[in-house]
Amino acid sequence: MKSLRYICCITGISVLFTSCGNFINKKPEPPLPPRNETPGLMFASTPIYTSPFMSRANQVKSYAMKNGFSTSYCFFVDMSIHSGRKRFFVYDLESNTVMISGLVAHGSCRETFLNEAKFSNTPGCGCTSVGKYKIGERYRGQYGKSYKLYGLESTNSNAYRRAVVLHSFSCVPDEEIYPKVVCNSLGCAMVSPAFFEKLSSIIDKSNKPIVLWIYK
Repeated sequence: MKSLRYICCITGISVLFTSCGNFINKKPEPPLPPRNETPGLMFASTPIYTSPFMSRANQVKSYAMKNGFSTSYCFFVDMSIHSGRKRFFVYDLESNTVMISGLVAHGSCRETFLNEAKFSNTPGCGCTSVGKYKIGERYRGQYGKSYKLYGLESTNSNAYRRAVVLHSFSCVPDEEIYPKVVCNSLGCAMVSPAFFEKLSSIIDKSNKPIVLWIYK
């Protein structure tokens, strides 16, 4: 009788430990989502890229439509950029993209040399003038083929009187030379011969005058 009780006791303990082992080793099930809960929508967090020229391009488009200028292309010159870097940009107004870019000199203001641009509209100053320009007729002068520039704002209204033009000169390289600086002009938008030919092709094919906007 005692033997029978002993066997039953051992059997019961074994069953108990087996059950506990199964409970301990059992993997937890994932929690069920709450009922009647609609999952939130997930949106991409990719930032939207805005062209640094977009605001100015929109202004040029509006100005061009009102005043009979090209609505296909415009030229931007950002004088806040180091002269050893490309800062003359040919902008496609239809696709809102920069087509090509190149180096451009700023005026010396008749000083020995200026590392950074200074601005003036005074006749004889030799400085760059900021503002919008109309790229005018082609002619051949001291620097070969060139284009006359007509100032469209109070800040560059003396451009034609000052003989400020768009021309090329060999001292302006084709590629960036930063941290070195580019040679100075006497206020003209002076570019490399190779870049000038690219600009000339666009200007000559345009049915309407192109806006050149120099700014800082």
